[in-house]
Amino acid sequence: MVTPTRKDAALRHRLTALGAWVKRETAMAVGLLLVAVLITGFLMVADEVMEGETAALDAAVLDLLRRAGEPHTPVGPEWLTIAAADLTALGSIAVLGVVVLIVGGLFLSIGKPRQATVLVAASAGAVAWSQGLKALFDRPRPEAVYHVVEVVNASFPSGHAMLSAGVYLTLGALVSRFSTRRRVRVFALTAAISLTFLVGVSRVFLGVHWPTDVLAGWSVGAAWALACWLAE
Repeated sequence: MVTPTRKDAALRHRLTALGAWVKRETAMAVGLLLVAVLITGFLMVADEVMEGETAALDAAVLDLLRRAGEPHTPVGPEWLTIAAADLTALGSIAVLGVVVLIVGGLFLSIGKPRQATVLVAASAGAVAWSQGLKALFDRPRPEAVYHVVEVVNASFPSGHAMLSAGVYLTLGALVSRFSTRRRVRVFALTAAISLTFLVGVSRVFLGVHWPTDVLAGWSVGAAWALACWLAE
C-alpha cells in the first residue's frame, strides 16, 4: 500500500484551493453580468415608459384583470381579491421591516453579524432606491377607479416589487449559504423568488400599478439584492 507523501498532500491542497478560487471568481463574474443585464433591462423599460410606448399594453393588461364595465372589481371570486390584498402586504415597508428585524436579530443570536449587516444594508438601500426613483420619474398611477387598496406616492417603479425583491432575494441568498445541501439552497431561493413574484403580481391585480412598474421594480430590486450578495 502506497502512503501519500507530504508533497502529494500539498499538491492536493493547492488544487483544492485553486478550484475554490475558480468557483468563487466564476460566481462573481456571472453575478456582475446578471447585475448589468438587470440594470440594462430596467433602463430599457424606463425609456419605453417615459416615451409612452407601453401605455397601451399597460392599460390592456389592467383591463384584462377587471370585470367588463366594472373597473373597480377584479376578475375572479372575492376571496382572490382578499388574498391579493394579504399578499401585497408582504411587500410593504412595515411588514418587511418586521421581517428584517426578526431575521437580523436571529443572525446576530447565532453569531452571524456580517449577514445581519448585509440584510439591513440591502433593505435600507432598497428603500432609498425606491423613493429616489419614484421622485425622479414621478409617473402617475392607474386611475383611482381601478384601486382596490390605498396608495400614496408615485407609480414607477413599484416600491412593493422592488422592496420585496431587495429583501427576500437577499434573505434567500444568505440563508442558502448556511447549508451544504443543494435542496435546501434551492428551496430558500425558490421561496424568495415566489414571494417576490406574488407581491409584484398582486400590485397589478389590485389596480395600483401598471405592469411595467412592477417589471422595473423587480429588475432594480433583484440587481440590488445580487449586488449586496456579491459584496457579502
